[in-house]
Amino acid sequence: MSRQPVFLSDGVVAGLLRYEELIPRLEEALGKFSLRRSSELLQPVRSVMPLQNHSGFLGLMPSYMPNEGILCTKMLTFYRREAGSSLPSTQASVLLFDPEYGNVTAVMDGLDITHKRTAAVSAISAKLLKPAQLDILCILGSGHQALSHYEVFTLLFSFKEVRVWSRRMESATRFAASVKGPVTVCSSVKEAVNGADVIITVTSSSEPVLFGNWVKPGAHVAAVGACRPNWRELDDDLMRDAVIYVDSREGADTESGDIILSGAKVFAEIGEVINGTAPAFCEKTTVFKSLGMGIQDAVSAKLVFDKWKSQQ
Repeated sequence: MSRQPVFLSDGVVAGLLRYEELIPRLEEALGKFSLRRSSELLQPVRSVMPLQNHSGFLGLMPSYMPNEGILCTKMLTFYRREAGSSLPSTQASVLLFDPEYGNVTAVMDGLDITHKRTAAVSAISAKLLKPAQLDILCILGSGHQALSHYEVFTLLFSFKEVRVWSRRMESATRFAASVKGPVTVCSSVKEAVNGADVIITVTSSSEPVLFGNWVKPGAHVAAVGACRPNWRELDDDLMRDAVIYVDSREGADTESGDIILSGAKVFAEIGEVINGTAPAFCEKTTVFKSLGMGIQDAVSAKLVFDKWKSQQ
């Protein structure tokens, strides 16, 4: 049956999407993805069209989960902005379809979904791979992803200290002032990561900013930036010495400059750890390379849409 689609703004989406409901759904989806059962889940690698004249790209991220009745795609653009630009580097919209009839049931702003599901998956990786000692959290970057990661990591874990670094000191200072808890602003990456138990990289860098000899042995790194095959945040030493986990092997081999340029070998998908088919080496230095997947947007959008319908 064809009906007019519902349009959900960023404010509506943000008000409906809660980590405590989102995280278990994402864990289930990640586990299903790693089983590779086409009867339960279909998701190609993100399709990317470069926009050379504008230093950006257009991405398309479709997915289909027949048992859950979810047919979804996210469309996003990413543009490299000048420092201090008021324009967002990433913009996104998520479309839900009726899988039986093919009509669009909902169109919703995709930024809050992107920020929260990405941070939630990073938190899942930390929950599975975190070291025994969990005192210091370090965030490299100070944008929207830094904020969403701060929110979920301080919600789920009890850190004694949180540090932040950004290329622009004023951005890091502004970030620290915007959050509820105390945050130490660091003047260098080396200072920020010294002794850190969990390190989150959410920068826009295309060259390494985090070096292996700065990282505490046994630390966990959630690497979120550098989503193109010629971009990277982590140096060769870190990538080769750490145990590497990813959300998708296909995505990592196609899109991750951190993996492609270093020649690092992927040990396992995080979904394999969830399924119990791959071990979690918590005693070793671990890197979770997050590229993002369409199923993460799909289960997030379905959660938002179902909650919205229940309130009508």
